[in-house]
This record gives sequence, C-alpha cells and structure tokens, in this order.
Amino acid sequence: MMLVTIVLIPLVTALILAAVGRRLLQTLNILSSTLLLGCALWLLWQVSSSGAQSLALGAWPLPYAIEFYADGLSALLIVLVALVAFAVQIFQLGWRVDCDEPAYLALQQGLIASAMAILLAADLFNLYVWFELMLMALLGLLVLPGRTRNLEATLKYFALSMLGTLLMLAAIGLIYGATGHLNFQALAQAAEREELRQSLPLFSGLLLLALFVKIGIFPLYAWLPAAYHTLPLPLLALVGGVLTKISFYVVMRLGGQVFDLSFVQEAIGWLAVVTMLSGVLGAAFHWDLRRILAFHIISQIGYLLLGIALASPDGATATGFFLAHNMLVKANLILIAGLMWLGMGHFDLRQGGGLYAARPWLAVFFLISALSLVGVPPSSGFWGKLLLLQESFDQQRFVWGGIALATGILTLYSMVKIWLEGFWKPTPATSPAPAVAMPPAAVFAVALLTCAILIMGVAPDPVIRFLQAQSLHVWGV
Repeated sequence: MMLVTIVLIPLVTALILAAVGRRLLQTLNILSSTLLLGCALWLLWQVSSSGAQSLALGAWPLPYAIEFYADGLSALLIVLVALVAFAVQIFQLGWRVDCDEPAYLALQQGLIASAMAILLAADLFNLYVWFELMLMALLGLLVLPGRTRNLEATLKYFALSMLGTLLMLAAIGLIYGATGHLNFQALAQAAEREELRQSLPLFSGLLLLALFVKIGIFPLYAWLPAAYHTLPLPLLALVGGVLTKISFYVVMRLGGQVFDLSFVQEAIGWLAVVTMLSGVLGAAFHWDLRRILAFHIISQIGYLLLGIALASPDGATATGFFLAHNMLVKANLILIAGLMWLGMGHFDLRQGGGLYAARPWLAVFFLISALSLVGVPPSSGFWGKLLLLQESFDQQRFVWGGIALATGILTLYSMVKIWLEGFWKPTPATSPAPAVAMPPAAVFAVALLTCAILIMGVAPDPVIRFLQAQSLHVWGV
C-alpha cells in the first residue's frame, strides 16, 4: 500500500491545490511535502529490512496487471526526490511566483507525482503514461508565465520531447508486438527466446534512444539550456536536480533487469565523454548563472552515461552514488543561485559582486556545493567521481577516465568564475547590490540540502555499502 501512497500524496495534493483558496495553498503544499518525505523514508526502511516491495493494481494477475515495484536503489532515489521537493517547497515560501500560483503549485505536485511513479513503474506502458504526465506538467509550468521567452522555450522543449515520446511509443509497440508482454519481468524472460535474439535488441535500442532524447545527451541537449533557464528558480532546482536523473534510473533498470544492452556499451561510452566536454565548455562560455548551471546539468549527464557504459556491478555502484550526490548538489546550487540573485540583483556575473563581504554564510554554502560538484576531497562528488574513475581504469578505459578528469578541471574553472565574479570582487559602482533581505525559509532550505551533501561526503560508506548490495540486482550480473 505504501507504494501507491507515494504517488497518491502529490497527485491528490495537486487536485486539492487547484480548488482551495490562496490562504491555504502554501500550508497544504508544505504539509503534503512533509508527509511525502516521511512516507519515502518509511518505504526505504521497509525495503532495507524486508527486501524489494511489489504491488499489482487492477483485477488482473501478473504479468498483466499494472505493477509498482521498489528495490533498494529506487527507494533511495524516492527519498532524495522527496527531500529535494521538500526543500523546494520550503524555499518557495519566500519567493514570489510571477504567475497563477494555484496552477503553478498544482502542476508542480503533478511533476513530483509523475517522478515518483516513474521510479516505481514495472511495466513499459505504465512507464510511458507517467513520462507523458511529467511532460504535460512541465510544459504547463514552462508556458504558465505567458511571456514571449517562456513560449519560445516551451516550443523548443515540446518539439524535442515529442520526438522522444513518439520513439518511445513506437519502441513499446514493437516490443509488445514481438513478445506479447509489457511487464519487466515477463520481458526479461521473453528476451531469452531464440527467435527474438535478432529483433529485440533493435527494439530495445529504439527505446534507449527515446530515453536519451529525454535525458539530453550530445547532440540532443540544445533544448535544455534554452528552456530550463526560463523557469522560476525553485522550480528549476526541482527540474534540474531530479528529472534527468530519473530517466537514468530507468536506463539502469532496463539494462540490468530487462534487456541486454551490451551491444551499445561502446557507443554510450564515447557519447559520455563528448557530452561531458560539450556541457562543461558551454558552462565555461556563459556568464549567466542559470545558463552555467544548466550546461553543468549536461556535463554531469556525461558522468552518469560513463557509469552506464562501464556496465559492471562496481560501475552500477558508482553510478548510483553519483546519481544521489548530483541530485542534491545540483538542486542546492540552483537554489543558491536564487539567493545570489536576491543579493546582487543580477544573474549576469559581470554585473554582480560583493556577496562574500555582505553575506559570508552564503559564500560557505556555495563553496560546499561547488567543491562537491568539482569533486574536491572529501566531498560527496569526490567519492562519486573516484568510484567512476577507479572502475574506468580497472577496465582499461583510460581515455574515458582521462576525459572525466579533464572535465572536473574545467568544472573547477566555472565554479571559480562564479566565486570571483559573484562573491570575491567588490560590487560594481554602476550596479550597487540591492538591500534585499534573504527569506529565512529559503536560507533554511539551502542549509538543509547543504547538510545532506556534507553528510554524504564525510560518511559515504553507508551509502556505498547499501548500493553495493543493490548493484548486482540492478545490473543482473
């Protein structure tokens, strides 16, 4: 029952928020996020103590029923999604939403519900339905402010997302036509049939391509920096920190439990290094805080692709840890960018400055997350990258590992640029920093995520051991 509750909490909240008065909006939103986080932690405890949880919905037996399934990795990611969502809802208490607030909050809850359902989906059609709900919610959030730049961003996101949707639907239709099944376990058994050994890799490869379009790998990522920077900062933290990472979990699960994707392992590895470099170079070029962080989403996608290309139990552990770390760090950096905007009055770093002298505590928050993104020891990013590099070199993938190291150095350049321009240099005389008080709720949200990042860096062993216990299952080794 807990599995369906995880999805129903944000889904029912979305319906209620669309109907209640404005005075109750934020209260209900926070209550829902708190309850969701509590249920997510309870699910993680259940999975840790009793093993994977499964729930079949409808009057049909498996494998024909709609199935929700939670293993250790999905339960951990559900907790992190709930934590990021909770921090975003708290942050929003001090942030003015420049659009219809009930619709904004309701669509945001719909986005969270679809993210949870994707992490739990155990059949292809269920997966497709929730991806579409996520698409519709994000399109609504993009277009809601009604400004020209929002409409342009919505069109770009819609065009490429529809390509991914059509590819996914075509792949699911072909897989169902060949196997007669949609359930993951039934598909894994069908994949062993001799007559499907020629056609099924082609169909599963088409499904993988659809997911890569939605993730935003090279060269299909142009929509991401063009669309994401138009979102309100709290929503950008939720989308940038969570959505692309969820698709990676789906790829890990399909590649480990359902299909044999080893035939594209080499191609994914080289796509990983190109995605890393193109993303980090794009970040180095820009001066707008939102665009820098959007391009770093792409760069970090490359690291996750590298973990998938390594296709081993240790590679899966590294990918899972890096996935968990990056969800927290990326969301926190975007929220910190919102506080920097309040302090400078600009997202353009060239027109800002003086934040270290004015708000040293904000500089500390930024340094912790920035150094973790770079991978400076003993941060959470250091352990994630170390695990990936160790497995790359153990497999003699020296070029892949070397480019991952070079990407880390270029990431350091971007973070130093933000530090020097936003914090260290004096406030330009032509652009005095506005005297805007930092909302206590927003500061608390950033402090909460910063503490989680510090804990992952100082005490990574429990998370690593937990993931090691799950990796064999995820990758089906």
